[in-house]
Amino acid sequence: MSLQVVVSFKVIDESADWIVVDKPAPLIVHPANQKPEPTLLGGVENLLAYEMENGACPAIVNRLDRDTSGLVVVAKHTAAARELGMIFERREVLKEYLAIVTGWPEADEWECAHPIARAGDIAPSNIWVRQIVHPSGKECLTRFRVEERFERAEGKFSRVRCFPETGRMHQLRVHLAHSGFPIVGDKLYTSDGADYIEWMANGWTPDLKSRLLLPRHALHADKLALPWRGQLIEWQADLATDLADFNAGKEVGETPGVVIWSRHD
Repeated sequence: MSLQVVVSFKVIDESADWIVVDKPAPLIVHPANQKPEPTLLGGVENLLAYEMENGACPAIVNRLDRDTSGLVVVAKHTAAARELGMIFERREVLKEYLAIVTGWPEADEWECAHPIARAGDIAPSNIWVRQIVHPSGKECLTRFRVEERFERAEGKFSRVRCFPETGRMHQLRVHLAHSGFPIVGDKLYTSDGADYIEWMANGWTPDLKSRLLLPRHALHADKLALPWRGQLIEWQADLATDLADFNAGKEVGETPGVVIWSRHD
């Protein structure tokens, strides 16, 4: 019988119009494929039960992948969702991520401007969500800055700060892999996607652990800033514990399997 670990998300900031939370992995933001599992939206609705009785209608504004941790903005009502959505659409939001990657980049800073397309639109692909760098793809730009190079028994790694100028699907993961520095634990982009297919078929196995090292990709949305009602509001979420432990050379256990929700001061 496997042990199920309980985690919770943290509320970073809150107003009458929105709530900003630090989402853990592997919490999914929306219900998917009619699978009965906890979601971030469900957790926020649980927290805002009283507000919902008085007209609140929570809506996720910026979506993160299941295995990406970090900051998510949730609008509390339709008008706020519309206004925040337009702010993101106009690219007025400053977003920063931290990634732990395999290898030591030679440059302290670089950028990647290669367009990205869905792999299945270019050639037959067994993985619907997989993206690739391709000339026919959509414009895409990411800037990177190395914050730390470190070593573990498994090899050389770097903590890289990522500045996405566009918001394409899996942009950071694709651009880092294309640059030669795949994100640790990335089942889709560490190789050709075979690790993802194996994981879907067999779950997290010792073989996968030996290759990927982490049961989820080491990507964390740690900073957001946006204009709101005449002010620039900034939020920050500390690097997730599992990634901080990996960065510090510690052994990292399996990703939590059960999620509950709680507010934190």
